[in-house]
Amino acid sequence: MTSTSTANQTEDLLFTVLVQLIVMILAARLMHTLARRFGQPGVVGEIIAGLMLGPSLLGHFLPQVSVTLFGEHVPQAIPIISQIGLIFLMFQIGLDAEFHLLTQHRNRRGVLAVAVASICVPFILGTMLGEWSAPALAPGAPRLPFGLFCGVALAITAMPVLGRIMREYALGETAVGVVAISAAAINDVVGWLLLAGVSAYAAAQFSGLHLLWQLVALLAFVLAMVFGARPLAAWLLRRFPPHQGLLPSNLMALVICLMFLAGICTYKIGIFAIFGGFALGVVFRPHAVFVEAWRKQVGVYVTVFFLPVFFTFTGLRTDVTALSSGSALGWLGLILAAGIGGKLVPVYLAGRSAGFGSTQSWMLGALMNTRGLMELIVLNIGYDLGIIPRDAFTMLVIMSVVTNLMAGPMLRVLVPRMGRAIPKGIEA
Repeated sequence: MTSTSTANQTEDLLFTVLVQLIVMILAARLMHTLARRFGQPGVVGEIIAGLMLGPSLLGHFLPQVSVTLFGEHVPQAIPIISQIGLIFLMFQIGLDAEFHLLTQHRNRRGVLAVAVASICVPFILGTMLGEWSAPALAPGAPRLPFGLFCGVALAITAMPVLGRIMREYALGETAVGVVAISAAAINDVVGWLLLAGVSAYAAAQFSGLHLLWQLVALLAFVLAMVFGARPLAAWLLRRFPPHQGLLPSNLMALVICLMFLAGICTYKIGIFAIFGGFALGVVFRPHAVFVEAWRKQVGVYVTVFFLPVFFTFTGLRTDVTALSSGSALGWLGLILAAGIGGKLVPVYLAGRSAGFGSTQSWMLGALMNTRGLMELIVLNIGYDLGIIPRDAFTMLVIMSVVTNLMAGPMLRVLVPRMGRAIPKGIEA
């Protein structure tokens, strides 16, 4: 009887998840296509699809349909699938980035300048704005932790979203693209360390020793990638070489296991599992035959199945209809101004100081201004800790969406000025 009941529960869960996956994938693909037709990166459409399926639209106008489709809580299988997809995406971003361009002195200088500017200025600005607005937006929350969470939210860059945009605009092989993705990698690692410290402080569990351990563990992980994973990758490709543009099944299985193992390592360090996937992608990047075969065999499946689940799932937790008062809209305007200006202007100046031209520097600013789902993760942690109230949470989510929406129009103007054609299907 017990086994029969368990089997029925499993079948019921499977049925629910399959229905939800169908809706998520179709909605994401539809909005992806529409976004591309309007000149926006497809990833923006997928984020909007998630918002439409959540309480912001479907849950607001058709609450009974929303409850029937998604229930009160999304089954745990959905976020797990979405996280696995994100690890695959970060692996592919690591495969795409042309890091050999960092051998140029200007590019190395640019990475450091852009990373520092994109972290320090918005973090300080966001913390100040958070402390100033706390009496109005978070009257029941401690001011300093609220301000620090706002600072992290403004400082972080959505590396996965930036990577998707770079792929769609074919910027992975350009100096600007490499500097942006490298700076974003530094930005996010520092951002997660900041988040860990701020979360611990907010929970009254901050430990300088623990933060030091994270830094040492991160250094050890990097050394393991360089001196362990890199020769292992070369050996695997000699042992299981791609044949006629296809990866042997044994090689693919081992690479996937290594990808997940790297994700486990970075998760244990406390900087999110996706960075393990990205680091392993960088390790395999020099092997061009592998990269091309992986794109053909795995890349499309990841894009069509895994990623829409991740992007639409996050929208199910966001309600942009929560804002109603004029004062709330005023605070929203200030948050938008701080979020956008705090990234674009400092990164532009950093690019210029590193020797990039005006167009390239504005492009760096546009790319680093994408926050997307990384910010949503930060906000949800603050929300769960009781530091970020509902209205402030909604405002910061809207800022995240707006900064993503800005990237497409800015790149359509800037890419041709660099002498590059906009890829077919992105033109307005």
